[in-house]
Amino acid sequence: MADLIYGINAVREALQGRRRKPLELFILLDAKSARLEDLSEEAGRARIPVRQRERQDLDRLVGHHHHQGAVLKVEPFAYVSLDELLERWRTSGRKAFFLLLDGITDPHNLGALLRSADAAGCHGVIVPKDRSCPVTAVVDKASAGALEHIPLAQVTNLARTIEELKREGVWVYGLAGDAETELLYGADLCGDLALVVGSEGEGLRPNVRRHCDGLFAIPMRGGVASLNASVAAGVALFEVVRQREV
Repeated sequence: MADLIYGINAVREALQGRRRKPLELFILLDAKSARLEDLSEEAGRARIPVRQRERQDLDRLVGHHHHQGAVLKVEPFAYVSLDELLERWRTSGRKAFFLLLDGITDPHNLGALLRSADAAGCHGVIVPKDRSCPVTAVVDKASAGALEHIPLAQVTNLARTIEELKREGVWVYGLAGDAETELLYGADLCGDLALVVGSEGEGLRPNVRRHCDGLFAIPMRGGVASLNASVAAGVALFEVVRQREV
């Protein structure tokens, strides 16, 4: 079954067809929008069928009205294998940089995490098959097109995957707010590494924590005890970028 991508930016990225073949573009009928006209022209150049539809038809297609007048039908999403991620790292000539997600079930958070991982230059993102949000149109839109660029792998056992990364010489660090953990800004993040981010409520599962080489905390100065998972990951990802750029 084909997937749907909606929203002007997400559709524009998906029209490039880097990861999934675009099949059909639905555009709001009689829309007076230069951006929608650009999408139609781009689809036409790529010989992708373009259909004009009433707003209520687009609403029914995606289940709500937050589509900005553009809906693209694409091939179903295909995860990459862990071996493919490792090969991408080996051929890149750069230090390993992976993001592992433990229990992220909210599609907006998953999309935001993918966007940050792509912007930070990660080689890929790894999620478990259980306790993980599937790739949906909401994820695609929240990623702002990042899903078309960054490889996403799905694994059966996250703890075993951590051990496999460690055998490859990758250091694996989890983000946790515990008082006994080391502060992120005092850590050396310049080597081959993977960051692990847990769920909003529970954080990292105990078995995943045990397999990490270390746990890092982001210093908090206000009244709240923790950050949103996607925000915390963004802080940590770009601390890696900062250290590697120095």
